[in-house]
Amino acid sequence: MTSRGWRLSAVVVLAAICAAGPERPEVIRTASDLGPLPADRYDFTPQDYQRSQRATALLIRQCMAERGHPDFPLDPRYPSDPVVATAVSTDYGVLDLATAHRWGYGWDPEKALSLRPKGRRMTNAEYADFPACSAEANRRLMRGIDLKRDWLYASTRAIEVDKAVKRDPRLRAAWDVWSRCVAEQGFTRYPDPVAAYTDTAWKRDSDGNTRHTQRERATAVADVTCKRRHHTAELWHAARAQKQAVDITRHLDRYAAGLQALRTYRATIAEVLRKLG
Repeated sequence: MTSRGWRLSAVVVLAAICAAGPERPEVIRTASDLGPLPADRYDFTPQDYQRSQRATALLIRQCMAERGHPDFPLDPRYPSDPVVATAVSTDYGVLDLATAHRWGYGWDPEKALSLRPKGRRMTNAEYADFPACSAEANRRLMRGIDLKRDWLYASTRAIEVDKAVKRDPRLRAAWDVWSRCVAEQGFTRYPDPVAAYTDTAWKRDSDGNTRHTQRERATAVADVTCKRRHHTAELWHAARAQKQAVDITRHLDRYAAGLQALRTYRATIAEVLRKLG
């Protein structure tokens, strides 16, 4: 298929995917702007994460009280603060032009500080009991779920599907167009946007953040500009949607079992929040 034919087919697929959801914005700044993917319904959501964190904290506090720590905080700090990494990339690399201008392939270091626990530090005695209570809370939330067979199935398939996406000759052609565009602006000719994001030249610190050098920021701006000019993220998203839809159809029973495991997990979280929250 020609590059032009691929673009047309990808646009049709993307339009079909987003037809039932909110209108896709003209400028793509985040991955969510691209619309949903077929595998999204089988995946852990940000809301699931927030609710699970709350439920876990409540179960840990209950367990710690039973072990003689009645005033254990819901959001405790460790005896010594670990390094906190803040992930801001997407599956498509950097997408927001303002972020690229200011932070390149890194992020505002203040974001890491905002993610630090708000509670007091654990005492050494609390810290000694904390791992056991954390493990107990995890077992409680995973009750009735086959971790290997069902819970991890969708994420395992996601790895294989993404490998297939990256081998798609139509997507590789789209990446090549993007790559030439970046190179024409005087920057490295990367094979794909992920290679640009992970370039060791950005010298990431222990927390994963970069140095935000002028060269890095200029490269990131060229990266985003070329993505927008050639609709790279949209084409990539459409390729992922196609591969995911095919894989789900081929393994529908296994995906359904994974979805049931996710629903069981959500029901358990709801029960914990109702009783302890």
